[in-house]
Order: sequence, then structure tokens, then C-alpha cells
Amino acid sequence: MAERSFILKYDPGEELCVARCKAQLEGARARLSAAHLAKVRPQSILRAYSQFIDNLLMHLWRTLVNNEPGQTQLSLIAVGGYGREELHPGSDIDLLILLAQEGSHQEIERIEQFVRFLWDMGLQVGHSARTLKECVRQARTDITIVTNLMEARHLTGSVNLLSRLSTQIGPTRMWSPRRFFEAKRHEQVNRHLRYGDTAYNLEPHIKEGPGGLRDIQTIQWVGHRYFGTPDLKKLSEEGFLTDAEVAELLKGREFLWRLRNGLHLLTNRSEDRLLFDYQREVADQFGYRDGAQLAVEKLMKRYFRTVKELRVLNEILLQHFEEAILQSRRKQITVINRRFRHIDGLLEVCHSEVFKHQPFALMEAFLLFSQEPEVRDFRGNTVRLIRTSLKLIDGTFRKDIRCRSLFMEILKAPSGQTRALRKMDAYGVLGAYLPPFRKIVGQMQHDLFHAYTVDAHLLFVVRNLRRLDVPKHDHELPECSRLMRGLFKKHRLYLAALFHDIAKGR
Repeated sequence: MAERSFILKYDPGEELCVARCKAQLEGARARLSAAHLAKVRPQSILRAYSQFIDNLLMHLWRTLVNNEPGQTQLSLIAVGGYGREELHPGSDIDLLILLAQEGSHQEIERIEQFVRFLWDMGLQVGHSARTLKECVRQARTDITIVTNLMEARHLTGSVNLLSRLSTQIGPTRMWSPRRFFEAKRHEQVNRHLRYGDTAYNLEPHIKEGPGGLRDIQTIQWVGHRYFGTPDLKKLSEEGFLTDAEVAELLKGREFLWRLRNGLHLLTNRSEDRLLFDYQREVADQFGYRDGAQLAVEKLMKRYFRTVKELRVLNEILLQHFEEAILQSRRKQITVINRRFRHIDGLLEVCHSEVFKHQPFALMEAFLLFSQEPEVRDFRGNTVRLIRTSLKLIDGTFRKDIRCRSLFMEILKAPSGQTRALRKMDAYGVLGAYLPPFRKIVGQMQHDLFHAYTVDAHLLFVVRNLRRLDVPKHDHELPECSRLMRGLFKKHRLYLAALFHDIAKGR
């Protein structure tokens, strides 16, 4: 199926009939499925389906609600993912019916008839009918509502109502970029916690989970509020991301879109959890075949590595936004040594060629991260520099006694091992320094016994051992805690934990 010719046509016909509309909808979904299996780009599928639904809704609106769009004080608005023209096959179709003022009894009756018709023909519709004044009032107090309205797209009806609404909910009237950013960051933290703050759950939620589609949308929403456009390429033009990072974001989003399309078509509903029951069939859709590794494990390894990269990019971007949007006061700079300093609790290199001239500093950064009590995270520019310097971690680097000593210092530190190791894994340093570890990054086993990928499991074991050595947790496993504190050279046990399952990468 040629991608450029992939369109879905809606034929209004001569008379309105639920059965006829339902048949057209089913035919469109069958074509979506064929396009997906033919590997048409997911963006083309999303846009084609959005445009098909546009044409269907506009025809039904003109027939059931108002056949003189220029005269009415009603407007039909697409919001949410549908407003972005990112309509997946099983997604709800989010609509706002916008009224200039309270609707008459006759208008309300026609709107109810319109919505009933949509449900009768099998469309999953999420709708609200509000006046302009109600929208503004609710948007002022609800971050979810204002976010939805930012993505609103006019379909039919009054052409100026949406324009008036957009002006009244703009960042100069409500939800300044600063307030909007703080709310979205808080929203993301809570969402990640609901999924265990890990992207490595073996039955992941590809929309809401850490590193999933919602993380990319959060970037777009904040960018939209700050720059006035959700276009990811704008972030490159403004210096927030490199061209390579934008390409990585777009590539990751396309992969997740395709996964989500596959799930919706497979289950015939809005299913965004990649459950074990579906993983084999989705792997088959992607063309993976069993070999030395199962096809399903190949798919999931690609998924976990993708969301891992997307989560790091999300971290870099939100930190850049934080500095651009929130930081108006003078920064507090504390120099640690000739190579590192921290600015408002964020660790950063003193100059951009630190790793080039002193590669061992790649390991030192994580030791400092675990040792310095005032350091809460890495600064975005340093994360970027670490990621682009991974090629420096070669055989010579691994044999360097300074690098070995620094790595062992991380394991011997009285606290912070898990914190440092998780960051090393997230930024690719652990896999680069320990080649056998690199092979198990994102690797899952297709069974219900193992709850996490192999690399996440190893780091959880290290965390649990470390927990046994912390007195405040003595009540959990008192005998194990007593034994742990009696051990000599505990770092050997941490090393054993880090390597105990590493052969699964062979």
C-alpha cells in the first residue's frame, strides 16, 4: 500500500442512516488495519483516521444540529489527541461543543440527538457541552482542561468562538508559562510514581508509563505554552535540543505510535497496556521472528531501550525549561574541584572538554553525585555531554586504574550506591563500562515470574542489599540486617549482586 495514497474517504450518501455510517466506520477501521500491517507510517494512519472522522462529524453536525454554519452560535471542536490529529484506531474521540451562551431547549435537544447518533453507530466519544464563559472559568482552575483546550481544533459551526476562547485562555490571561510548567512537572512526577517510577515493568503502559507517549506530550505542552507551538523541531531552533535529539524523540514517538496502533487494532478497543497476552502477536506485526532470542523478547528489548532514551531526553528538556522559565534569581554556584561544580544543587562540568581531556571524570561524576549531599541531580548540559562522550569508554578506559578505583569507591561509599548506579544505567555509562551489562539492558524474559528487565532486576537487588545495611530498616528483616552489618568488605556482595544474573545476556 503506497503511503502517499493512503486516505480514508467518507461518503455522506443521500440519506442519514446509523447502519450505513456504522458500515463506513467498520470499513475505515479495516483499511487502518491493512495499512498498519503493510507498515504504512503511523503518522499517516493517525492523520488519515482523524480526517475521516472530521468529515463524518461535520456531515452529521450539519444534518442533525445546524445546516447553516455561518449563522449558528454553536461550534464543534476537536480536543485532546483528536485535536492534535493523532487519533489512534481505538481512542476516544474527544469533542467540545462550544456555545456562545446558554443553549435554547431546541439547541440542547439537537446536540443530544447528535451525540446519541455517534454512540449508536459505535463511536467512543468523550464530549462536553460548555459555554464560552464556563470553559474559561473551568480552565482557570484545572490544568487538564486548559491543556485540552490548548490543542483545540475547529471542525464546524461558528468560526470565531474558538478564536475568542483561545485568546481568553492564553498565557497572558491565565496559566503563565511558569505556573503551567510547575503544574505539568508535578503531574508527571505523580504519574511516574503510579507506575513504580520505572519504565521497566514487563507489562508496560505505553501511553502513561515513564518514557511513554505522555512524557513526549508533556514536552510539547510546556513548549506550546512557552513558545506558542507544540512543534518539537522548534525546540532545536531555540537551542533546547540538538537536531540529533529531536530526531531521536521523533523516532521514539513513531515507534510508540506504531505499538499503540497495533494494540488498538489487535484488541479492537483503547488498550494501551502491552500485556503478555498481546506481546507475541504485536512482535509478529513488527516482523520479529524467533531465533537465538524469542521474537517477543526482541520487541520488548527495543521498547525498553526506546523508553529509556525518551525518559532521559524528557529529563534534559524539562530541566532546560525549568532554567528558562523559573530561574529569575541569581544562581548559587559551588565549585567542587577543577572538573565539577554544582549550580542550585545540579552537578555540572566546569567546562565542556572535561571528559575529552580527562576521561576518568566520566566515572568521577557519579561518585560525586553519590557523595555530595547538596547535589540532587545532573544538569541537562552535563547529561548531554555524558551521553555524547560514551565512546571514550573503551578498553583503555576500563584498564585505567583511576576509573577502576572510582567505580569501586562508588560501591564502597557509605551511601548513594543505588542512586549512582541507576543514573549510570540511565545515561548508558554502566553498559559502556561493563560490556556484559550492556547486553542485558532492556532485556526481558517472557514469563510472569520476572517482574522487571534483567538490568532493572540487578539494580533492585543491589538496592535491597543496601537497605539491609541501613539501621532504620532493621525491622523489615532483622536477622538479615544483623548479618549484613557483620560482613567485611560489603562492596564484594554488591558486585556479586550486580553480576549474579548477567549471563542472561549471552
